[in-house]
Amino acid sequence: MARSQQKAYAKETGKKYHHSRKKKLYELGRDPTFTKIAERKVSPVRVRGGHEKRKLLSSTIANIFNPKTKTYVQASIKTVLENPADRNLVRRNIMTKGTVVDTNIGKARITSRPGQDGIINAVLLS
Repeated sequence: MARSQQKAYAKETGKKYHHSRKKKLYELGRDPTFTKIAERKVSPVRVRGGHEKRKLLSSTIANIFNPKTKTYVQASIKTVLENPADRNLVRRNIMTKGTVVDTNIGKARITSRPGQDGIINAVLLS
Protein backbone atom coordinates (compact mmCIF):
# COMPACT_ATOMS: atom_id res chain seq x y z
CA MET A 1 0.00 0.00 0.00
CA ALA A 2 1.22 3.51 -0.78
CA ARG A 3 2.64 5.61 2.07
CA SER A 4 0.59 8.80 2.09
CA GLN A 5 1.52 12.17 3.59
CA GLN A 6 -2.10 13.23 3.62
CA LYS A 7 -3.86 14.63 6.72
CA ALA A 8 -4.33 12.06 9.47
CA TYR A 9 -7.32 9.73 9.53
CA ALA A 10 -8.48 11.02 12.91
CA LYS A 11 -7.88 13.94 15.28
CA GLU A 12 -6.10 13.48 18.62
CA THR A 13 -9.52 13.43 20.29
CA GLY A 14 -10.61 10.49 18.15
CA LYS A 15 -12.98 12.40 15.90
CA LYS A 16 -12.68 11.13 12.31
CA TYR A 17 -11.93 13.35 9.34
CA HIS A 18 -14.10 12.68 6.30
CA HIS A 19 -11.89 13.06 3.22
CA SER A 20 -13.53 14.41 0.11
CA ARG A 21 -11.25 12.64 -2.35
CA LYS A 22 -8.82 9.76 -2.80
CA LYS A 23 -5.02 9.84 -2.48
CA LYS A 24 -3.04 11.89 -5.00
CA LEU A 25 0.34 11.05 -6.48
CA TYR A 26 1.93 14.25 -5.15
CA GLU A 27 1.05 13.19 -1.59
CA LEU A 28 3.06 10.00 -1.96
CA GLY A 29 5.72 9.38 0.68
CA ARG A 30 8.58 6.89 0.84
CA ASP A 31 10.03 4.59 3.45
CA PRO A 32 12.82 6.07 5.61
CA THR A 33 16.36 5.51 4.36
CA PHE A 34 18.14 4.33 7.55
CA THR A 35 21.73 5.29 6.65
CA LYS A 36 24.16 2.77 8.16
CA ILE A 37 27.91 2.48 8.74
CA ALA A 38 29.30 0.40 5.86
CA GLU A 39 30.95 0.81 2.47
CA ARG A 40 29.56 3.89 0.66
CA LYS A 41 26.37 3.19 -1.26
CA VAL A 42 24.17 5.90 -2.85
CA SER A 43 20.81 5.47 -4.54
CA PRO A 44 19.38 8.13 -6.91
CA VAL A 45 15.65 8.82 -6.57
CA ARG A 46 13.46 10.78 -8.96
CA VAL A 47 11.43 13.41 -7.14
CA ARG A 48 8.74 15.92 -8.08
CA GLY A 49 9.61 18.16 -11.01
CA GLY A 50 11.92 15.56 -12.55
CA HIS A 51 14.72 16.42 -10.13
CA GLU A 52 16.91 13.90 -8.37
CA LYS A 53 17.73 13.23 -4.72
CA ARG A 54 20.65 11.07 -3.77
CA LYS A 55 19.80 8.76 -0.86
CA LEU A 56 22.84 7.74 1.16
CA LEU A 57 22.26 4.13 2.16
CA SER A 58 25.61 3.63 3.88
CA SER A 59 28.94 5.39 4.43
CA THR A 60 32.06 5.22 6.61
CA ILE A 61 33.32 8.77 5.90
CA ALA A 62 32.09 12.14 7.16
CA ASN A 63 33.10 15.72 6.29
CA ILE A 64 33.80 17.25 9.70
CA PHE A 65 34.04 20.98 10.43
CA ASN A 66 36.34 22.02 13.28
CA PRO A 67 34.96 25.30 14.73
CA LYS A 68 38.24 26.18 16.49
CA THR A 69 40.49 26.03 13.41
CA LYS A 70 37.62 26.69 10.96
CA THR A 71 38.75 23.85 8.69
CA TYR A 72 37.11 20.78 7.18
CA VAL A 73 38.54 17.28 7.52
CA GLN A 74 37.37 13.92 6.22
CA ALA A 75 37.21 11.39 9.04
CA SER A 76 36.14 7.77 9.30
CA ILE A 77 33.09 6.96 11.40
CA LYS A 78 33.54 4.31 14.09
CA THR A 79 30.10 4.08 15.71
CA VAL A 80 26.91 5.94 16.61
CA LEU A 81 26.87 7.28 20.18
CA GLU A 82 23.44 8.93 20.42
CA ASN A 83 20.50 9.74 18.17
CA PRO A 84 17.86 12.34 19.16
CA ALA A 85 15.37 10.94 16.62
CA ASP A 86 15.07 7.54 18.35
CA ARG A 87 17.23 5.82 20.93
CA ASN A 88 16.68 2.44 19.24
CA LEU A 89 18.56 3.70 16.15
CA VAL A 90 21.78 3.82 18.21
CA ARG A 91 21.90 0.05 18.65
CA ARG A 92 21.44 -0.41 14.89
CA ASN A 93 24.12 2.24 14.04
CA ILE A 94 21.63 4.27 11.97
CA MET A 95 22.50 7.91 11.24
CA THR A 96 20.06 10.80 10.89
CA LYS A 97 20.39 14.57 11.30
CA GLY A 98 21.51 15.43 14.83
CA THR A 99 23.15 12.07 15.47
CA VAL A 100 26.37 12.13 17.52
CA VAL A 101 28.99 9.82 16.00
CA ASP A 102 32.42 8.72 17.19
CA THR A 103 35.14 9.34 14.60
CA ASN A 104 38.89 8.90 14.54
CA ILE A 105 39.32 12.63 15.43
CA GLY A 106 36.64 12.77 18.15
CA LYS A 107 32.89 13.12 18.63
CA ALA A 108 30.87 14.93 15.96
CA ARG A 109 27.21 15.90 15.45
CA ILE A 110 25.72 15.32 12.00
CA THR A 111 24.27 18.52 10.45
CA SER A 112 23.16 17.18 7.05
CA ARG A 113 20.29 14.84 6.24
CA PRO A 114 22.07 11.75 4.86
CA GLY A 115 18.89 10.13 3.58
CA GLN A 116 18.13 13.16 1.40
CA ASP A 117 21.47 14.96 0.83
CA GLY A 118 23.58 11.93 -0.09
CA ILE A 119 26.47 13.10 2.11
CA ILE A 120 27.41 13.27 5.79
CA ASN A 121 28.46 16.68 7.08
CA ALA A 122 29.22 17.09 10.78
CA VAL A 123 30.56 19.54 13.37
CA LEU A 124 33.29 18.50 15.79
CA LEU A 125 32.23 18.64 19.44
CA SER A 126 34.76 19.90 21.97
